[in-house]
Amino acid sequence: MMSHVPTLLSFLDGQHDRQVEFLRELVRVPSDNPPGDCEAIARRAQSLLQDLGLEVEAHVVPTELVQANGMRSAVNLIVRHRFGPGGPVIALNAHGDVVPPGEGWRRDPYGGDIEHDAQHGPVMYGRGVAVSKSDFATYTWALLALREAQRQGAAMHGAVELHFTFDEEAGGEIGPRWLLDQGLSSPDYAVSAGFGYAVTSAHNGCLHVEVSVQGRQAHAAMPETGLDALEAATQVLQALYAFRAELAGRRSGTPGIGAPTLNVGLIHGGINTNVVPDRVTFRVDRRMIPEEAGHDAEAELRGIVEAAIARRPGCAATVRRIMLAQPLTQLPGAERLIEPLRRHAARIMQADIPVQGVPLYTDARHYTQRGIPTVLYGAGPRTLVEAGGHNADENLRLEDLRKATQVVTLTLAELLG
Repeated sequence: MMSHVPTLLSFLDGQHDRQVEFLRELVRVPSDNPPGDCEAIARRAQSLLQDLGLEVEAHVVPTELVQANGMRSAVNLIVRHRFGPGGPVIALNAHGDVVPPGEGWRRDPYGGDIEHDAQHGPVMYGRGVAVSKSDFATYTWALLALREAQRQGAAMHGAVELHFTFDEEAGGEIGPRWLLDQGLSSPDYAVSAGFGYAVTSAHNGCLHVEVSVQGRQAHAAMPETGLDALEAATQVLQALYAFRAELAGRRSGTPGIGAPTLNVGLIHGGINTNVVPDRVTFRVDRRMIPEEAGHDAEAELRGIVEAAIARRPGCAATVRRIMLAQPLTQLPGAERLIEPLRRHAARIMQADIPVQGVPLYTDARHYTQRGIPTVLYGAGPRTLVEAGGHNADENLRLEDLRKATQVVTLTLAELLG
């Protein structure tokens, strides 16, 4: 199979402009999540893929599941191609939903504008161009290149599936997890969207909870007749912040990942300035390092809240889970993906390619939770920070798109050959 490398690379070079235009078309379809109205982007992706001669399965997620996930609409896409009998089934997963643009953009977040950078060449700007609509293009053209090599006589065994989903920003529960739960796919390996030169083999987990502190309202002129929920919440917050300092001492042994974190990012409460507040709610983000996989972080938080509120007689507190994403850990067999990705990337990128973890969380965990060896790799600059992922003026160097596509293509060709 590797004798067909010139065919693969020549095909990709000849298709680069078409690949860039495909990506631009995706960037131009808003797919903010929230609010999570993602049928339009799915249907546009489906149309573009069909225009390339690919057969596309469109799986509509039931409305009640979509709404329970905090979204408005979701359609998952699968493209399957079997190259020959036997061999592994390899899934390539990227998500088309994006965080809202926010402020500070100097360019149209849905323009797909391309500018020339003196150092890096052409650069495309737009929300989702790096995370992770770029890998719709990366994975699609890797598959197209392999199909072209097959037409020219390359012998391959196994299958490639494209899993294009649209709920990663809401947790991936009705994207990859739903596809696997429904029995629509059962791959042997998975590669999920990346965002830098490194091969990502692990990432943090994340727990979101809402803490509600209940007191009793009273006139501000007679505060002693009430129970101040804000004062009680302050005591709970102090306990949580003390715990945050303790977490800083739990260091991960995974390169690229530091310590667990805790953040209170949203708070609401009170009735009016002249009323003792009767209820205060706040939301906590607790990031879990890979070593905490299986660790009950939620029970730990609940214990801290319960101990703190017990010191405020008459007040009560409840803890409600909003979301739980387990850490991604490297499974046995993942080295079959890691080794060729790293080797081809080092040669093509002319750079050292680390294998590391990242402190965020992704859809990839849904594959590993099914025992499927999974890594993250795709188009992007050396780091997510350089790409402006989840930031203003998110961008992708188009030469990095070309090179990442080559890396994925050659890796798949090796695994299928």
